[in-house]
Amino acid sequence: MAYDNIISRTDAAALIPETVSSDLLTNLANNSVALNVFRKIRMGSAQTRMPVISALPTAYFVNGDTGLKQTTEVNWDNKYLNVEELATIVPIPEAVMDDTNFDVWGTVRPLIEQAIGRALDAAVFFGTNKPASWPTAIVTAAVAAGNVVARGTNAAATGGIAGDISDLFATLEADGFNPDAVVSNTTTRGRLRQARASTGEQLAEVTGMVNMDQVFGVPVTYPMAGQWPTGLSAAEMVAMQRDNFILGLRQDFTYKVLDQAVIQDGAGAIQFNLAQQDMVALRVVFRVAFQVANVLNYQQAVAANRYPAAVLRSPAA
Repeated sequence: MAYDNIISRTDAAALIPETVSSDLLTNLANNSVALNVFRKIRMGSAQTRMPVISALPTAYFVNGDTGLKQTTEVNWDNKYLNVEELATIVPIPEAVMDDTNFDVWGTVRPLIEQAIGRALDAAVFFGTNKPASWPTAIVTAAVAAGNVVARGTNAAATGGIAGDISDLFATLEADGFNPDAVVSNTTTRGRLRQARASTGEQLAEVTGMVNMDQVFGVPVTYPMAGQWPTGLSAAEMVAMQRDNFILGLRQDFTYKVLDQAVIQDGAGAIQFNLAQQDMVALRVVFRVAFQVANVLNYQQAVAANRYPAAVLRSPAA
């Protein structure tokens, strides 16, 4: 774990004006898919209870004019949204700050926000550094429920990549969910561009139902560049019913500039003494919870076999 990273004079050399422009080229294309796609609720405490239906009612025909009416019930289980904290600190010497002629923090802040968004996505989708209080990562849980299709299952005559995605949607539909969001690795763009009918025409031109931006009417986004796993049987696409995935927002991004603090490592050793070393540091905090409703429905009553997401994986060999 890193406790001694710093924006040094060398790191900021390109920002200290010589005869060059101080305009910065920033890449904020990798927005958090969780923050943009999942259902969001505001939380007033560190934990929120979320009731979900665990038993559905049943209706019965009455036997004749004087037949007895039977009873039924509806049960609820509790799921909990547990808030966890994402944070980072960026130290910089005051001399370096003074030698720039633009808003350093204004440039750093969106990059930190992007980094926090990427960390959130990696945790909820792939389980990377996932807090123990959060549910199983989406890819892992979808595969465990059997909602997985191997790319290449369908030959060109049966639709190729389009057939694979149709099968992917079918696994969700068999669980009683309707796919309304797809997130995918950027490598899928090329496969969708090349998707063709059995007669050779590109599907994007023939039907318009399969292209880089949408498949069968469901929009496709390409977040988390550089974070998708690689190799055999690696997740390449996730289809989901988005309202079953909930983010609880306890606190939006908050910022605080520190100038009288010390920064310690995990062993307690002081790495920077901001006051003594004439440094400042920007502390950024974001608090969020994650939960999956996995709502009971009449299509699939067994929770272990039901999940509101499905995974398209690379071939096993």
